[in-house]
Amino acid sequence: MKVNRVRQNVLPILTALIWGTAFVAQSVGADYMGAFTFNAARAVIAFVFLLGLLGLRRLVQKKSGSLQPLGSRRDLMVGGLCCGTALTVASYLQQKGLETTTSGKAGFITALYIVLVPIIGCLMGRRVPRAVWLSVALAVGGLYCLCITEDLSIAVGDFYVLACALCFAVQIMTVDHFSSRVDGVALSCAQFFVMTLLSSLGVLSESLPDPALASVWLLPVLYVGVFSSGVAYTLQILAQKDSDPAVVSLLMSLESVFAAIAGAIILGDRMSGREYFGCALMLAAVVLAQIPLPDAGRKAAPDCRGPFAES
Repeated sequence: MKVNRVRQNVLPILTALIWGTAFVAQSVGADYMGAFTFNAARAVIAFVFLLGLLGLRRLVQKKSGSLQPLGSRRDLMVGGLCCGTALTVASYLQQKGLETTTSGKAGFITALYIVLVPIIGCLMGRRVPRAVWLSVALAVGGLYCLCITEDLSIAVGDFYVLACALCFAVQIMTVDHFSSRVDGVALSCAQFFVMTLLSSLGVLSESLPDPALASVWLLPVLYVGVFSSGVAYTLQILAQKDSDPAVVSLLMSLESVFAAIAGAIILGDRMSGREYFGCALMLAAVVLAQIPLPDAGRKAAPDCRGPFAES
């Protein structure tokens, strides 16, 4: 019981902390390299890390006589292609937005995917709890305070991050479809492999980072590749085991709060009172969207587990 309580409460918060601080690393990386270059680097690091993790896990399973199937090769290939494509587009838009917006604002705007996932589920014929519609209203108010200026315009960076939230919602729905058919870690490896290939094509249109400044940009790339994509993903898997998914998802959504705090402490980012009020509305929308309410006969929408939710 104590182990399960630690797994359900501590591990999701640690995962949210890693994801939130990763916005700072991405923001630093955006100062030294293009979005495709950064994402290609982080994707190949994540792929190698998860491939090693998968191999180690299967070796342990084989020795213990409990080797689990990875699923059909076709489902793994199609799932990796679909999930990887969605992840590539979402990650590019997010990284592009971080070139001109702060890590704190990006964290809260990205968290909008938690509200968008049930809405997409509604378009697919799933009933949406009334609390989600209230979340949508709060999120719209929060986005207005965060993004819309007095002349009713929206900054380019904020628009990119808003579009990335929609793409992350699509990615989560895609993962939800394939995760029940194939092994979660194998699916993650496949999607990061696809992301590596697609992002590498975009690198051809960008200037490579200055090797003389590697001491500045290399650490952010490694942090996002290993910790945000690899370690945090592994912690998420452990957190979800034998735990209430609603509670775990809610705790992981705190990544937006950690992003704002890390941006303020590490980068010195500051927001206006209106923008902080918008953050509060966005956080309220995220929390409300994750509160499970009894609704007999409702087909549950997929869990919203963060930008790299693959299980």
